[in-house]
Amino acid sequence: MKKIQVITLFPEMFEGVFNTSMMWKAQKEGAVEFGLVNLRDFGIGPRKQVDDTPYGGGDGMLLKPEPLFAAVAAAKEKDPTAKVLLMTPRGQRWKQATAQQYADDAHGYIFICGRYEGYDERIVSLVDEQLSVGDYVLTGGELPAMTIIDSIVRLIPGVLGGEASAEIESFSDGETLEFPQYTKPADYNGMTVPEVLLSGNHAAIAQWREEHSIKAAKE
Repeated sequence: MKKIQVITLFPEMFEGVFNTSMMWKAQKEGAVEFGLVNLRDFGIGPRKQVDDTPYGGGDGMLLKPEPLFAAVAAAKEKDPTAKVLLMTPRGQRWKQATAQQYADDAHGYIFICGRYEGYDERIVSLVDEQLSVGDYVLTGGELPAMTIIDSIVRLIPGVLGGEASAEIESFSDGETLEFPQYTKPADYNGMTVPEVLLSGNHAAIAQWREEHSIKAAKE
């Protein structure tokens, strides 16, 4: 079973995601175990402070090191060998091949979701990998963490229900997009399903799908 923990100031954001659809099924099947660590629980003083102004001046607030170090330590108590992952725009760009590597890895994961204008740089000493979902800035690391977790969990054997389904999807070979697909009816408002898909000729269908996958990747 793969253990995935998330350190966040907003654990409620994950409750619906983790308890719905594929994520819920993955837990039910014993493929994954989720844990939510509320960073506020490790805040300092009566107000449970987790942020402060940056040295040298500047706008905004930074996450303090003490709460994050304590939160990671608490998560490590539950999974000592887990890898710590920091969601940050400057991190490694997430790709399908990376998702497969993470799904195959026996380690659990501890996701750190940043907030405000950033974090004290010293927390990087805790981190095994810095990850990004794209060249843009979001309000916090929660949405990137959800995206990455979804892409990992769906590749764990048994979660999708059919092992071939993950293999034929977009980007699985690193080059092509998934081919167009159709279902009934064969004619909807004059828009028809390609004749080859109705032919029953499996060789011709396979060739059509390969050609259209390559075409989609070039567009």
